Amino acid sequence: MRCCVRSSGALSPALLRQVFSNAGCWGAGPARRGLWSSPRSLATVGEAHPAPLPSQARVVICGGGIVGTSVAYHLAKLGWTDIVLLEQGRLGAGTTRLCAGIVSVAKPISIESKMADYSNALYERLEEETGVKTGYVKTGSLCLAQNQDRFLSLKRLASRLKVIGISCNVIKPKEVAQLHPLVNIHDLAGALHLPGDAVVSPPDVNHALAVAAASHGVQIHERTTVNHVLVEKGRVTGVETDRGPIECEYFINCAGQWAYELGQASEVKVSVPLHGCEHFYLLTKPLQQPLPANTPVVMDMDGRIYVRAWQGGILSGGFEKNPKPIFTEGRNQLEIQNMQEDWDHFEPMLSALLRRMPSLDSCEIHQLVNCPESFTPDMRCLMGETPSVSGYFVLAGMNSSGLSFAGGAGKYLAEWMTYGYPSGNVWPLEIKRFGNLQSSRTFLRHRVMEVMPLLYELKVPRWDFQTGRQLRTSPLYDRLDTQGARWMEKHGFERAKYFVPPGKDLLALDQSKTFYKPDWFDIVGAEVKCCKEAVCVIDMSSFTKFELSSTGDQALQLLQHLCANDLDVPVGYIVHTGMLNERGGYENDCSVVRISKNSFFIISPTDQQVHCWAWIKKHMPNDPHLHLEDVSWKYTALNLIGPRAMDVLSELSYVSMTPEHFPSLFCKEMSVGYANGIRVMSMTHTGEPGFMLYVPIEYALHVYNEVMSVGQKYGIRNAGYYALRSLRIEKFFAFWGQDLDTFTTPLECGREFRVKFDKDTDFIGREALLRQRQEGVSRRFIMLVLEDHDTELDLWPWWGEPVYRNGELVGVTTSSAYSYTLERHVCLGFVSPPSQDGTPAIITPDFINRGDYEVDIAGQRYPAKAKLYPFSSLFAQQRRRKDDMELSNFQGK
Repeated sequence: MRCCVRSSGALSPALLRQVFSNAGCWGAGPARRGLWSSPRSLATVGEAHPAPLPSQARVVICGGGIVGTSVAYHLAKLGWTDIVLLEQGRLGAGTTRLCAGIVSVAKPISIESKMADYSNALYERLEEETGVKTGYVKTGSLCLAQNQDRFLSLKRLASRLKVIGISCNVIKPKEVAQLHPLVNIHDLAGALHLPGDAVVSPPDVNHALAVAAASHGVQIHERTTVNHVLVEKGRVTGVETDRGPIECEYFINCAGQWAYELGQASEVKVSVPLHGCEHFYLLTKPLQQPLPANTPVVMDMDGRIYVRAWQGGILSGGFEKNPKPIFTEGRNQLEIQNMQEDWDHFEPMLSALLRRMPSLDSCEIHQLVNCPESFTPDMRCLMGETPSVSGYFVLAGMNSSGLSFAGGAGKYLAEWMTYGYPSGNVWPLEIKRFGNLQSSRTFLRHRVMEVMPLLYELKVPRWDFQTGRQLRTSPLYDRLDTQGARWMEKHGFERAKYFVPPGKDLLALDQSKTFYKPDWFDIVGAEVKCCKEAVCVIDMSSFTKFELSSTGDQALQLLQHLCANDLDVPVGYIVHTGMLNERGGYENDCSVVRISKNSFFIISPTDQQVHCWAWIKKHMPNDPHLHLEDVSWKYTALNLIGPRAMDVLSELSYVSMTPEHFPSLFCKEMSVGYANGIRVMSMTHTGEPGFMLYVPIEYALHVYNEVMSVGQKYGIRNAGYYALRSLRIEKFFAFWGQDLDTFTTPLECGREFRVKFDKDTDFIGREALLRQRQEGVSRRFIMLVLEDHDTELDLWPWWGEPVYRNGELVGVTTSSAYSYTLERHVCLGFVSPPSQDGTPAIITPDFINRGDYEVDIAGQRYPAKAKLYPFSSLFAQQRRRKDDMELSNFQGK
């Protein structure tokens, strides 16, 4: 860079800063001027005499950045009135003013890509709608790959984007050079071109949204600070500001950097788990040959940088390996204004920029901008109604993608408040995926230091966070760890993936990261074999566990209203059921045990703990005789899987465990070893024979030791969740959060038999299911077994792969696993017939059974056989084939 850098490797960071300072490469403005000038305020009166606040409103939105104005805009569009938006400083003067202005659909999950795609379309039409110039330029973008693993991840992304109708092209390095004149292509394996991506002026977009919202009656008040939210009987009643109170029915926390602090300031504390980090980008003066405004954005994730055209020069930032977290105590906007540049910290990204675009060596620096961004524990934004306070909504934690997400996220949240749920499946973003355990400041500070670098890190299937671990553990954690358990985390809970046998290279297994056959393949295969032929133990203590009880039949009445299946069963019976919403979609998928006449034990997926609790409490009458308790922490859950499980338990309990004495889907309280009060259930969540043991935690180690001791003669061993996944997928078992969601109905996934249509009992979702049963379903959950797929050499399917029928896109996989029984890959997913004139077509068995199916794995299609039911017949055929081979071998000897 002229007068600044001749060779990026020749100057130290300190010398770089000194040369920059002495060479006169800075712009004339102050260091905090930033990228954009703020548009004119919307205040209707001068700052000395601000307009008085209304005494009441229906909705109060806190935050005048692009997220808050988008929510206001979309609520107004949906007909909401009496909306007040409050901003503690000037509209759009926080992170919105400083962000880089890139709108890209290159996001890790589909719902985020959909939000970004909608935002792009919204920003493109805003200027025509409002008359406010937004600086919208459709540039397209280039995601570069420096190695084959990155190139594979981009190919997988391309397949997923095509499913949701987003145009993209996998291109060669030479095509990159044709699209962008400055990019050094010599070390590239390829790239992904996204022609629809764009750049905008964020403050102008924010201003346009505010103008449109105001034209629909939204009142916007600047320089007004929300001190705390008023709550009465668990519901929002108003807000207290530095200019007086406002009564309201709904409050929306769009406070960005200060959303966490604002949540803690409520009368009832609300957990908004996010934390701020400093984020740097560089601005140059116009190049000698000015860069056109429509030059594609470059995202060099292996180099950890992004680059876009800016006023004839470039803007370049990135996500470094050693981020700088910041505390935002006090919610004072001056914190943003006073953040300083740090050239030492930025030097690695500057070096990466010069490697990628060597010709920039002669350009002049204009400014280094320090723009704070907020990050969440899992790199996904926070959206939805909080579980602790009704009427309190959150939209925050954008992980440096606020501009890309704001339009779509504002639309989804407005739909959520209007209709009860948005038009897209936003569970991956819903705030209820977190609990209070993720609200620790120390946890958040440590986690965001890992999250920020991960934004551009290559993420292969089954990667795990390394920070904030061992937060929730089973009483058996240390015991299992010494036996070779390798761990993953779910909702803060440590769960064993598999167990490394003695003598294996533990380090190599921990570091194996691949899109191909993983190093744990044989280990998990041995665990699966043991589950089928002997007996295995899987610690499943992380499962959510509730007890619902009453003095009369109130508990039964509530569950009959919440659950699709019939809970009026004899004591001791287990019922698999869904809790549905009004559309008939799954809010929860659970197993319910009738412990006594008026007491029920509810078992749900691990990450449903907060969501399921909130759903039950939302519909629970205010009855002192009805009691709900979260007992997840009270019980250790041991899953004994395999044909010899009954022998192990028989020895430990001196009770016959045969099906005649212990029928399927039944629960008894028993003694196991010396321990009393063990809830033993004849189910395994895999379709294999065995039992679940729910053990009071004080007995957990004793029961485990006894089971392992007695089980030695039956070939017992530990197993992990990877084996469980393989077993459940080959048996066509759908899991909530992976295969089932709030848009999936029992009729679409072959669970009509779990719906009490024959009972004259009203339950949530009944009308929707009756209507769907009469009209027919337009999509169906199916099993696909891959053919002509080489497990050793070919890419593996994981989830999210497009499904084609007769060459036409018809669906997508939701989960997959290698079936050690079939010796092939099995995928589960949904397919739909092509719509006719925009109307969904009804799916039929012929459509599924008579089509030629293919699964697209990173652009390569593999033929697959589709089924509507488990491949039990194939299992039988496989066993017969092996028996015949053994017999023929014996006869030939």
